[in-house]
Amino acid sequence: MSLVLDRLTRDSLSIGLATGVYAVSFGVLSVAAGFSVAQTCVMSLVCFTGASQIMFVSVIGAGGSAAAALPPAVLLAARNGIYALSLGAVLRRAGWRRALDAHLVIDESTAMAHAQREPAERRRGFLLTALAIFACWNVGTLAGALAGDVVGAPEAYGLDAIFPAVFLALLVPQVRSRQVLAAALAGAAIALVLLPAAPAGVPVMASALAALPLVLRRRA
Repeated sequence: MSLVLDRLTRDSLSIGLATGVYAVSFGVLSVAAGFSVAQTCVMSLVCFTGASQIMFVSVIGAGGSAAAALPPAVLLAARNGIYALSLGAVLRRAGWRRALDAHLVIDESTAMAHAQREPAERRRGFLLTALAIFACWNVGTLAGALAGDVVGAPEAYGLDAIFPAVFLALLVPQVRSRQVLAAALAGAAIALVLLPAAPAGVPVMASALAALPLVLRRRA
């Protein structure tokens, strides 16, 4: 059992540290988009889902309104609810403890939980990974936000390319069939057509329509 604990601890810390490095970039870009250090840090504490935070900040930074930024951010966060449905045996506590567990449901903690064979190991893997990421993500966010005023304009260092690069990195592992690839390409085409004229955030929201036929086909 000690070997399992060591392995889980090592893997969890590795994931947490890697996420923390990424969070530094988020902090820098959030401040550059007009958010204060406090607002940036509160977002990481309360929201704690990187893709949604990036989406919200990127739309605001592109000149969009909060009304345009919120729907796509919520849409991205909705996947965590689906993850939670698969973690019923892991999120077994009641009351406020269960709510706390739900706050920690993200891609990495879900993947680590499902990678373990025994129920106790799933629970431990979930908690270790989630807590390591939560700590490193928030420390990285603070560091990036504080450095934002010193760094200045992120595009001067090529940091403005981080947002699209991250979204591509999130997308590629999901493309596992021709149907999914077709939906991804259709979504990209919709966004490109709308980009010159539509307000910031609208192209991303509209591109999600490309996945609707695939979802309906799978439910049929």
